This record gives sequence, C-alpha cells and structure tokens, in this order.
Amino acid sequence: MEKRDTYQETANYLASRITGSPETAIILGSGLGALADSIEEATVIPYRGIPHFPHATATGHKGNLIFGRLGGKQVLAMQGRFHYYEGYTMQQVTFPVRVMQRLGVRNLLVSNAAGGINETFHIGDLMIIRDHINMMPNPLIGVNDESFGTRFPDMTRAYDRDLIRLAEEIADRRGVPLKKGVYVGLTGPSYETPAEYAFYGKAGGDAIGMSTVPEVIVARHAGLRVFGMSVITNEGYHFTDDFVNDADDVIRAAHAAATTMAALFGELTGRL
Repeated sequence: MEKRDTYQETANYLASRITGSPETAIILGSGLGALADSIEEATVIPYRGIPHFPHATATGHKGNLIFGRLGGKQVLAMQGRFHYYEGYTMQQVTFPVRVMQRLGVRNLLVSNAAGGINETFHIGDLMIIRDHINMMPNPLIGVNDESFGTRFPDMTRAYDRDLIRLAEEIADRRGVPLKKGVYVGLTGPSYETPAEYAFYGKAGGDAIGMSTVPEVIVARHAGLRVFGMSVITNEGYHFTDDFVNDADDVIRAAHAAATTMAALFGELTGRL
C-alpha cells in the first residue's frame, strides 16, 4: 500500500481555508508571538484544528497558524513552534516546514529567544544567525523523501547570504543595531550550566537555545531560502552568586524586542 502523504493532506486542508498562496513563512519563537499582531487581514487557525499537526505546549507559544498580509505580501506565520524536549520526534518538530513547502512557500524566516554566549552581547540585542552548530538529532535521519530533497543536502550556506545583506541594509536605514553570530542548538529542556556556556563559546557559538536548527535543516533540504534571528534574553557569560536562568525572564525579554523584530521582518517580507 502506498504511504499516505500526510504533508499534502495537511497542506490541502490549509489551502481550503485561505485565499492565495504565500511564498514566505515565519516561525515565531518564545515570547515573539506578538509579531503576529502586525499581520493584516489575518485568518487564525489553531493548531488543534489542523489535521496531523502537533500541539504547542511550550511557555510563550500560543499555538496558532496565521495567514494574512505583512509588508504588503501574503505570509504564513506560526505563532509558536514545536520542540524536541516536548517529547515530539524530529519528524513532528519539523512537520510544519514540509507542509509549508507543499503550500508553495519559498522563503522561511525563523526567530527564537536565545542565551548570549558572546561577551559583547546583552539582553535585548538582536542577532542575525549566520550559521549554526547542531547538537540535536538530525531530522533527516531515516529514509530520504526524494520529493523534498537529496539524501545529503549541503549546509555550507544554510542561512541565505542575500537575505542577511538585505536585513542588514533595512536595519541600518532604520537605525537598529544588529549583532551577527553562530547559534548553538541543544535539546533542552534544562538550561545550560556555566561550564556548558563556556564550552560552546570556545567551540564558536555566540548564542544558544533549544530550537530552530531542525527547522532550518529541513527547510534547506526542501530548497527553501532561510533567514534567522535571535533575541538575546540572558547573558550566559556573566554568572553572579544570585544568577539563575528563569523562563519568565526569557519571555519578558523577548516581548520587549518583539516590536523591533516585527518591523524588520515586515519590511524584509515586503521586499522578497
């Protein structure tokens, strides 16, 4: 019996709920769901009503798929993502990205809240992701689906250099300072120890978190162009006697930066 194409089934359901075909999708990380408020003419579809879709359980993730217009262009936005630490398989974590490809999406913008490793980074900084270090199971392990991409996809330019240049140009014109660095993706859900922060800093990391990388790998496998940005929500190099990593603090810091990121993503989307 031929294997069911659950990606296509989900894409067909979503296509029946919207008009048009968005070429750009956005995945909003912890505390960044407010960016969705910038989307006009929005159609909001809760994840729980979408066939085969996982349910968002992480703090700061509302669990809605939003179709509408941003920067004058049609977009699809995930107001919350799925994480390996929630108990989902990597196939479930990245399921929405393959559905996006089936819907005709060609550009993926990803965002996240991340701990700063680079000592020049401070809470509230925005960091363009120029590369990543993957410390999670690779989501492409298993039988390769040739309808999406090759068995061994290239990752030397996982984050599109033209999109990075365009984002830098937009930020410079708006007077928004940006950092640029390497994002380290770990499984979580425990926050990193001081020794781990130091270790990944020596390995070349600038910021660290528990998401994004699996989505980027699957997006590149499927031929999507990717742009990534992190909000630095804590300083993982500055440990005082009373320092603790706190999820509520992370969400508050991400909320504070969401308006600026929304403006940048809005203009970037409008120019794609």
